[in-house]
Amino acid sequence: MYACICHGVQDHEVHDCIRAGAHTEEAIGDACDAGTGCGNCHERLADMIESYFANESVPAA
Repeated sequence: MYACICHGVQDHEVHDCIRAGAHTEEAIGDACDAGTGCGNCHERLADMIESYFANESVPAA
């Protein structure tokens, strides 16, 4: 699924950027161009960042 239609950036590419240290919408834009077009995906990018940190804080079983 696309995270950013303007630049054709898929979810997995954004997840890779977040794992590599892009923890703001601006940093994701610098890393893969997502969110640097019309801006409609900014909320989705913010949700992806939030989800990453919510899942990261869960201890492994």
